Amino acid sequence: MMLPLAFLLALQTPAPPSATPSDNGDPPGRVARLSVREGRVSFQPSGDTAASSWNDAVLNYTLTSGDRLYADQDARAELEAGDCTVRLGAATDLTIANLTDDFLQVSMSSGTLRLTVYDLSHGDSIEVDTPNGAFLLRQAGAYRVDVSDPDRATTIRVDSGLAEVVAGEVLQSVRGGDALALSGSDPIRVASMAPRPPDDFDRWSAGRDQPLAASVSAQYVGRNVPGYDELDRAGSWETVPDYGPVWYPTRVEADWAPYRAGHWAWIDPWGWTWVDDAPWGYVPFHYGRWVYWHDRWAWAPGRVVERPCYAPALVVFVSVGRGGVQGWFPLGPREPYHPWYHHGREYRERVNPDVTDVPTRDVHYVNRPRVTAVPLEIFRAGEPVGRRVVRVTDVNLTRAQIISHPRVQPLPQAAGWARPASPGRPGVQPPVVAPRPRPEIHVTPWKNPEAPVQIRSRPVLQRPPGVPSRQVPPPVIARNPPAPATLPFPARQKAMQQTDPGRPLEPVQRQNLRQGKPAGPHRDPEEPEHAVKPAPRPKKPASPGARPR
Repeated sequence: MMLPLAFLLALQTPAPPSATPSDNGDPPGRVARLSVREGRVSFQPSGDTAASSWNDAVLNYTLTSGDRLYADQDARAELEAGDCTVRLGAATDLTIANLTDDFLQVSMSSGTLRLTVYDLSHGDSIEVDTPNGAFLLRQAGAYRVDVSDPDRATTIRVDSGLAEVVAGEVLQSVRGGDALALSGSDPIRVASMAPRPPDDFDRWSAGRDQPLAASVSAQYVGRNVPGYDELDRAGSWETVPDYGPVWYPTRVEADWAPYRAGHWAWIDPWGWTWVDDAPWGYVPFHYGRWVYWHDRWAWAPGRVVERPCYAPALVVFVSVGRGGVQGWFPLGPREPYHPWYHHGREYRERVNPDVTDVPTRDVHYVNRPRVTAVPLEIFRAGEPVGRRVVRVTDVNLTRAQIISHPRVQPLPQAAGWARPASPGRPGVQPPVVAPRPRPEIHVTPWKNPEAPVQIRSRPVLQRPPGVPSRQVPPPVIARNPPAPATLPFPARQKAMQQTDPGRPLEPVQRQNLRQGKPAGPHRDPEEPEHAVKPAPRPKKPASPGARPR
């Protein structure tokens, strides 16, 4: 029996030692931010391969393992993940195969990628998988990968840095100034090629890198935080008593408040996640805290840490009024953040870098009087918040109860599925992934005396019945196995409804579902504790002759 090549490669080379979170199922502290979208860019959430799960990609959206992007013809996109930026050219089909604190693995079946690695240390690993081979980036630098057709040609160009090419028995280094071409499928042919001159996509990518090196905000935030350079163009810095350096947004309306100009999305494993509308609206809503200082909002990043930990939204949820409304307010400096998803002690300490003690009660929240609230149907559907804000009276503010998480079951469109069609908004169509023609390249045989050029044949993977070919990306050669597939959202949605609506499933619950078992109850304690409604008291039987009430 012939084993799949990707499986054999995975046996030969183990995954990076920290590809699995260190604290028993903790979510990753590093994510990818969609920072640029030019033209039509489509998004498909992890675990969902149906045509109905394609949606228009949204700026400032958080992506993680298993998510898929497609940049249409004449489109471009950019992902920021810590000290690495990945840029997609036209007709590029990309899947984030694995993303942890120190391992980034992307899989591309067509198109063009530019990767800029600003720093590669602490055991970090970056891998690009293609239909003809895997590329391992070993040093900081600038790289380009082109896939013209799944079974015809893949090229890698190293402008600066060092990469290793893995194609069956071939393991070869490619240094700055060199380029390599892989073509064919059985066998795969490896050849050196002369690097082509920069094109428009290269120049655009280089222009995107320039502001990062000169960013003023980097000294206050750190260069591992996605989108720090956006703060330079949208605000100003000042050092104030008690809070240290703070940043003031200068391009906001008079009644603006944090976590009000955007929408809520459901992104596993975190659950409810804030997606801001402003181009700069990523860093201040997933790191640091907000404070109302001298009649305006200021963002306090706190101390710069080497490995910042991403949070889906640094807010406190409250129950407002008698139901039908969901409210929240931003955390203030040094106030503890209590994750509403599975986590361990190490994660809690990382996501609260400026909190020496994380109390569970008696916290004086400075921003509690400034609650934002919307109707539940707006919240659960992931609709824009700003146009539907509900005025909260002083009486309701006084009675507002802090809750551990919104007990609101997300609708499919909040979880990244295509929004349903309406008279004023057509439904989102899945992208038509068109193969690109093979470019004309002049190559010379690759001389590698230590390993043969011919490699094992790739397995032919059959797509599931009923799924169009454009929905299933072609097989790729990988050195490390991808992250386990996420459960489809309908399965997670049903399990949450049966256990605790609005609370993400824990690793044990997800594992039970994969094994065909019921999810079972949540085991993690909540802070504040989950409020259980008391059972209604039994009514006393009416006495004979009593009047009905």
